[in-house]
Amino acid sequence: MSFHSFKSDRAFDPMSKQLITNARVVNEGSIRDADVLIAGGRIQRVDTQIPADAATDIMDAGGRYLLPGLIDDQVHFREPGLTTKADINSESAAAVAGGVTSFMEMPNVNPPTVTFARVEQKNALARGRSHANYAFYLGATNDNQDEILTLQPNHVCGLKVFMGASTGNMLVDNPETLATIFAGCPVPVVTHCEDTPTILRNEQIYRQRYGEDVPIRCHPEIRSVEACYKSSSLAVKLAKENGTRLHVLHLSSARELELFGNNALEEKRITVEACVHHLFFDERDYANQGALIKCNPAIKSTADREALLTAVVDGRIDVIATDHAPHTLEEKQRSYFNAPSGLPLVQHSLQTLLEHYHRGRFSLELIVEKACHAPAKLFSIRERGFVREGFWADLVLVDLDRPHTVTRDNIRYKCGWSPFEGYTFQSSIVATFVNGQQAYGDGEILAPPSGQLLTFSRPPG
Repeated sequence: MSFHSFKSDRAFDPMSKQLITNARVVNEGSIRDADVLIAGGRIQRVDTQIPADAATDIMDAGGRYLLPGLIDDQVHFREPGLTTKADINSESAAAVAGGVTSFMEMPNVNPPTVTFARVEQKNALARGRSHANYAFYLGATNDNQDEILTLQPNHVCGLKVFMGASTGNMLVDNPETLATIFAGCPVPVVTHCEDTPTILRNEQIYRQRYGEDVPIRCHPEIRSVEACYKSSSLAVKLAKENGTRLHVLHLSSARELELFGNNALEEKRITVEACVHHLFFDERDYANQGALIKCNPAIKSTADREALLTAVVDGRIDVIATDHAPHTLEEKQRSYFNAPSGLPLVQHSLQTLLEHYHRGRFSLELIVEKACHAPAKLFSIRERGFVREGFWADLVLVDLDRPHTVTRDNIRYKCGWSPFEGYTFQSSIVATFVNGQQAYGDGEILAPPSGQLLTFSRPPG
């Protein structure tokens, strides 16, 4: 089936009107045949058979599925200070090529984003350079409580607390500091949960057994279920004691699921995220992937992966994201203790979720709920995450019947590699729209960066 994008020789006119016809719109728990009219960067109308003369440009979706753009609540784009691995411009281009139209980026850069002034500096770095919409976390340390407690609710997307090993001084392990943060933080608290003393003990055990040449298959035994559970259970305990709005990131084990309920997202004060790699890979993949899939928390057993997939369906897991964390291929080829943790994912996250659709595990409506609607609701993002009239036109068109093979030539990450290289996904990303402008189509980035700073609907502090 042929496809024609909105790409033209003339510059994008923000006041023009674009019409997407013959789409199957996946939104708010249903799939409907509809046209979508875009005007002024926003969705003006969603209806059947919108007249062609209502638009300046027309795209025939040809019966393909139109979704809200994904909102990734956890990425590491490495800027400032680590731009040999990635930067905001390169990784946001990879994001829109994968249907991700908004991202929330982590603070463990150089210098770390541990003051609001540094958040503002990152906002400036993204302005005019990010292809996707953006927001940045403030990072917690053992000694920046004054900065945290004086935040206004709309200053940042959230506060990142590393309750486990981290870089620099971003490990927060002081009980008094944690108590202060959980009692008084005016924005959602998001946590990386692994217990450092447990990990260090395990490292010592494996060093005694193997020396410095620890096999990569041992990673989930070192960054163990026990280490994760000890930390995540502490975070949940603190949140319950203080009424904190807590979001636990990248859950990786079946045992931790007992800490979370499956009531409606709107009723929860404590929510949890799963990442695409923990849903896709398991311990069997270390044999072929090696340190390419080394990440923290570790990819664990087949049983853990199955439990996470089930928890997405039954409502215990609220959000699906990536924890996109690129490193150079040279770094990844080092020995176990010297190879950094993290893998690039944002270009292929939607395609991995669509694999679960093809396998009969996830419905399209569920994918949209967990990767689009839920992050918008959880973080109170204004006017994004849904195909709704009046909302920003952040959209992705997918072809479920057009296979796509990942090759070195079509990987857009600055690091130049992907753990999916050589894998053929059953679905393709056809087109991505950011703020009404077609950012991606025909396999190409079609427009200059047009991402906007995300805003939030939170009452003032």
